[in-house]
Amino acid sequence: MAMNTQGRPTGPGSAERSEVGTFTGNRGLDHEEALIFEIGRAETTGVDLPQPKSVKARLGGLQRRQPIGLPGLTEPETMRHYVRLSRKNYAIDSGLYPLGSCTMKHNPRLNEKMARLAGFGDVHPLAPQSTVQGALGLMQALAGYLLELTGMQSVALSPKAGAHGELCGMLAIKAAHDAKGSKRNIVLVPDSAHGTNPATAAFMGYHVKSIPARADGTVSADAVKAALTPEVAAIMLTNPNTCGLFEPEVAEIARVVHDAGGYFYCDGANFNAIVGKVRPGDLGIDAMHINLHKTFSTPHGGGGPGSGPVVLSAALAPYAPVPFVVRDGTAYKLIEHEAEAQDGMHPLGRLTAFHGQMGMFVRALAYMLSHGSDGMRQASEDAVLAANYVRASLRDVMSQPFGDQPCMHEVLFDDAWLKDSGVTTLDFAKAMIDEGYHPMTMYFPLVVHGAMLIEPTESESKQSLDLFIATLRDLAKDATTGNDKRRFKDAPRLAPRRRLDETKAAREPRLRWRPPVRPEAAE
Repeated sequence: MAMNTQGRPTGPGSAERSEVGTFTGNRGLDHEEALIFEIGRAETTGVDLPQPKSVKARLGGLQRRQPIGLPGLTEPETMRHYVRLSRKNYAIDSGLYPLGSCTMKHNPRLNEKMARLAGFGDVHPLAPQSTVQGALGLMQALAGYLLELTGMQSVALSPKAGAHGELCGMLAIKAAHDAKGSKRNIVLVPDSAHGTNPATAAFMGYHVKSIPARADGTVSADAVKAALTPEVAAIMLTNPNTCGLFEPEVAEIARVVHDAGGYFYCDGANFNAIVGKVRPGDLGIDAMHINLHKTFSTPHGGGGPGSGPVVLSAALAPYAPVPFVVRDGTAYKLIEHEAEAQDGMHPLGRLTAFHGQMGMFVRALAYMLSHGSDGMRQASEDAVLAANYVRASLRDVMSQPFGDQPCMHEVLFDDAWLKDSGVTTLDFAKAMIDEGYHPMTMYFPLVVHGAMLIEPTESESKQSLDLFIATLRDLAKDATTGNDKRRFKDAPRLAPRRRLDETKAAREPRLRWRPPVRPEAAE
């Protein structure tokens, strides 16, 4: 029987670009969904509860005196509302997520299954240590693998995310200086660093001094050496850097910083490019945070919570914060107070109420054990290969700010190729939404005008990369040679919401919904 050739075309680039209006606002099965305040009714609820018995109030006069005003839905309405909202989310489970500097890699479901095991999924931070030996043993094992992969001496598991880890590492550096009676107040930060680096240093009271990048996008050891003074406490450098390049003089930078009495903090956000290939400790790094959600596949962003363990060199290990796990004979013990630390240890204190994110620890360890050392090394190699495949496939239609040189796990383009086209980086990114892709990272790093930073990760197959590349080539052709720029200026046209005034939304946020005022009917 012959196939129906009159149906809706499904090949890439064959779908119609015009919008079709409907009475409901829906587009086929892509339902328009109003706010719960607009569709709910205060007198409706999906749950029937018996009237509570009269009790004496114990709230000291602070009890609510009027209805709370929350909207209620029936059970089917509630389910449909949140399912429809979930369909509006773009996620790694629905498509390629090319955000540079964020490493949006696949989260294996095996990891999720392990994190939900009884004893891990329901462990309580206040449980007696004798009842959570398995959890403490897992934390110890994870710490051991992180130290093996980084070549460092100690690890703090409690930081909750990358920026929290930065704070931890810099506090350890400050504690080391204080222990020596060294009063230093300057931190060197390259122009291409993540924005959290100078923010962390400034938050701690340090003065931030910028180090410019060379023409090839990397940092010169001579420039660092020229900036070193007796007041410099540390350098905060990202390697591979935010331009997607490995710093070739990183070991020399570490040497000159150490010779000047400073410490080397490395932003580990891009560790996914070098796991199993390079040990940061061998490069002379003193402290580095590791984003488990970027490198070891635990959920990113809204799928969190995050986790940002910090590894420390022998020079900083004595100042690692509590809590940390030690082996006590055949059992594991959690050191929770500075007074419990062994001789020679001078913990900087406690960074957070509890011990870290157990679910993230389980997922990360499951990833490590299922991949093995060779698998993690291959993941790094494949991430770099995928980024260079994208680079090589687009270099004839999109410009690279630092020349046609190989990149690491992410490739950086600028907007020079869009000059005189009337299309901006933002326009190009919005048009990607209509094609079913989340935009790449835009306008970052700041050292590049109109930056477009793409990181495909090792998770993507060649087939998915080929379609992504073909889509960007088609967009690039229309942007530079097409006369009709509505594909870009009107984009996104097929998303649940059209282009928003993002600047106004950021400056004048409306965080509270108010019922619309409707005019009364004339008598």
